Amino acid sequence: MTQVSTAPVADNNASNLPPIHAQSTPIVLTIAGSDSGGGAGIQADIKAMSATGSYACSVITAITSQNTQGVSAIFPIPLDHVASQLDAVFTDLNIVAVKIGMLADSEIIKVVAEKIKQYQPKHLVIDPVMVATSGDLLLEQSAISTLKQTLIPLADIITPNLPEGAALTGKKVPESEAEMQDMIEDLRSLGAKSVLLKGGHLEQDENSNDLLILEQSSTLFSAKRFPTKNTHGTGCTLSSAITSFLAQGNDLTQAVNLGKQYITQAITHADELKVGQGHGPVNHFFAGHSDVG
Repeated sequence: MTQVSTAPVADNNASNLPPIHAQSTPIVLTIAGSDSGGGAGIQADIKAMSATGSYACSVITAITSQNTQGVSAIFPIPLDHVASQLDAVFTDLNIVAVKIGMLADSEIIKVVAEKIKQYQPKHLVIDPVMVATSGDLLLEQSAISTLKQTLIPLADIITPNLPEGAALTGKKVPESEAEMQDMIEDLRSLGAKSVLLKGGHLEQDENSNDLLILEQSSTLFSAKRFPTKNTHGTGCTLSSAITSFLAQGNDLTQAVNLGKQYITQAITHADELKVGQGHGPVNHFFAGHSDVG
């Protein structure tokens, strides 16, 4: 495969994110499920997009009864309600970039894919949400093939974690960086223009390493791992930040680098929030981010 270059991410306590310019705020859309606990899903997406300088609008695909300890119920939104929301935002707002998260089932995936083809946003980021931080299933098993066939080929980038990568490829969950590189070739074959395989589940590693594969290049983004149980919504937050930075004119590698910086600092400051009794959320509006806004 293409030789991998390494892009070290800024120190956890440093803030190198670009300043926000309100007069040119781009509009971004999140299509995802609602998390009643506010740590993941639509709520995390809007926080991350706002904190990184974009205007966020939303389409809700499912309502989850959820807190820091788990998911107790999932209520998919009726298909015509999902379609109506999509038509409402796309026919009025100048949406530059779209992030897709939890889609719940095959029929919702098909509706979203149809609308993405109809409205053709400039950037499409897909976070193939399948399992919550608590371990609860968020996507029906039967819907994985629909996701692979209808939506992933439309994406500029997909951002699976290691268990999601395993579900998409049929491989076992990687236990090393070498196995990550082996898996990412299969992920590329699904048709997305690029793949960011997140290595946060390799907990034996001192760093949290994410591997980005573009058509002609590969980059490893590495950041010091911060010891905390408060990692609820990390995948939602990272993919939303990438979407925001793409909408602001950054290329894919720059957007991923900035997104990785943002999530690293949000995790570093997560313990300051003290939310819930389980896996708490990251700190989207962390104190060290005072130069943004």
